Amino acid sequence: MSEQLKFIVEQLNKAPFKKKFNLITFDSLEPMQLLQILNDVLAEIDPKQAIDIREEMPEQTAKRMFTLLGMLKYKPPGNPSDVSSFRQGLVTGSKPVIHPILHWLLQRVPDLKKRAYLARFLVKLEVPAEFLQDDVINDTYHQYEELVEGFKTYHKECEQLRTSGFSTAEIRRDISAMEEEKDQLIKRVERLKKRVESVSNHQRMLEQARQLRVEKEREESLAQQKQEQRNQLFQAEQRLQRSQQQLKDLRQAAADANPESLMKRLEEEIKINSYMVSEKLPKELESRIRTDQYLQKVVSEPAMGQAELQELDDKIKEVNAQINQLIEKRMMRNDPMDDKLTLFRQQASIIIRKKETKAEELQEAREELAAAERDLAQRTNQARDPDGHKVVRGDELKRLVVKLRSKGTVHKKKRQQIAELKAEYGVLQRTEEVLKQRHEDIQQQLQTMEAQKGISGYSDTQEELERVSAIKSELDEKKGRTLDDMSEMVKKLNSVIAEKKSALAPIIKELRSLRQRCQELTQEYEEKKAHYESCAAGLESNRSKLELEVKTLREETAQEENRYHYINSMTEARSLKTQIHTQCRKHFLKLREKQKTVRESHGDNMKQMKMWRDLEQLMECKRQCFVRAQSQASIGQVIQEGGEDRLVL
Repeated sequence: MSEQLKFIVEQLNKAPFKKKFNLITFDSLEPMQLLQILNDVLAEIDPKQAIDIREEMPEQTAKRMFTLLGMLKYKPPGNPSDVSSFRQGLVTGSKPVIHPILHWLLQRVPDLKKRAYLARFLVKLEVPAEFLQDDVINDTYHQYEELVEGFKTYHKECEQLRTSGFSTAEIRRDISAMEEEKDQLIKRVERLKKRVESVSNHQRMLEQARQLRVEKEREESLAQQKQEQRNQLFQAEQRLQRSQQQLKDLRQAAADANPESLMKRLEEEIKINSYMVSEKLPKELESRIRTDQYLQKVVSEPAMGQAELQELDDKIKEVNAQINQLIEKRMMRNDPMDDKLTLFRQQASIIIRKKETKAEELQEAREELAAAERDLAQRTNQARDPDGHKVVRGDELKRLVVKLRSKGTVHKKKRQQIAELKAEYGVLQRTEEVLKQRHEDIQQQLQTMEAQKGISGYSDTQEELERVSAIKSELDEKKGRTLDDMSEMVKKLNSVIAEKKSALAPIIKELRSLRQRCQELTQEYEEKKAHYESCAAGLESNRSKLELEVKTLREETAQEENRYHYINSMTEARSLKTQIHTQCRKHFLKLREKQKTVRESHGDNMKQMKMWRDLEQLMECKRQCFVRAQSQASIGQVIQEGGEDRLVL
């Protein structure tokens, strides 16, 4: 559990969360805060979840989170039947429920982001069957399914392009390099055009060179077609030989046939066909159906990430280990009855496998026989005369067979000669490749030597001039020019070459001095670059040290500030506490004084209360007497004299 909490805290402290938790603060979070952190992690996976849970009912929050976790295929730890307890823990923000969810989510954030993105488009809407009775709704739903399938294909193509290794930066670099090469080639072509323009009839020469290139390409394509046709001819001859051998075997089998052998053969075919129909084909059909169902199940599920594939591999390894353990336990029992049964089972399995292999071989042989029969029928149709009748047999057929045999021997000899020629052609082709490779190596050495001497491009210019002169000489031969014209042309070309060389001589000298200057500057640049890199490395190390010191000082400053605020708040709380204590003490003293005065005046007050009660009773008595006197006034008159009351009627 501590490792789990440590991993959660580390991931939450990193981007994009940046929570700045430690184990104590994270463990002391309230359930509401813990649910908010879980909601933030889910919002990082699916931006639609970015809401404040204080503005939402707890049941709605739990339902939303439960739906998203189900879509992400989260499986709660423990018994799968305890869904209600898991839901209740998710509503109340229980730590035993939230912590495993956070640990599982933070381990698979990139894969879960991808799954949440795909779920927006691949989770199909559930439309009731009675609504699909409407044609418009049904057509719309079919269009929706087609769009979902199209999204699957486009997403797969996008993933293949992402994982293919091609990047836009590399493609741009390749394009820029190709554009530079194109510019160099254009400049080179322009230079060659300028050199050739001085030659008379250069347009005609260029046209002849273009036609020569086209003819060479055509010659290569024709040679390739010739090779393909030879291969097709060789394959057709092999098929013909196989068909003839099969036909011969079939004729021999038909010649030696009798009713008993035919019946026996038919019984064997019936047994084989019944085995194929009752055992082999149903098994193959069942395996194909299972494979089809499994593939449909795989296609219907969303794309699995690397973490899920790793989990499945681990489960497979565990199951294989359990199977191996059970096999070892079974082997350790050493039950003789089981040993006999295993021997018979092995023999039966071997026989079944042999039977299946023979059935497969028979199926393949039947397919080959059917193909041979079709080929034979095709060839018999081709062997008919123009009127549609078959070729006549008998003596004529024998003569044809003898003729075919003689032609076959001739054909074999010719094939042997062709094989020898092909071998010689392969040797010559290999020799040509070796010579071409040597020529390329010599050309590269020549180019490097020209670059070292400062006359790069001289050999190309010379070759181009030689090629132009060769083309010119060929054209002169075709036109039937005389030897004097050719010598004049050679002299002109030599003079042009001499002029070009004399014109290039000062440029080459200047280029040599410039190359030497360039080498010096390059050496100086390398030295300055090494000095700069060493200085930059030293400054970078100093900067990193200073950044580290600044970081430590900032952390210390933040700690001191926190400590200062803590001490300040504690002092304020203590002063407030002392004020409250003094006020309470003053109030307590006042109450004590009041209690003292009350105790001192308690006796007098009690006497006064008693006197007031007596006075109240006396007054009540007088009131009653007065009321009674008023009630007796109608009977007589009461006279009070000398403290006596007299009633006078």
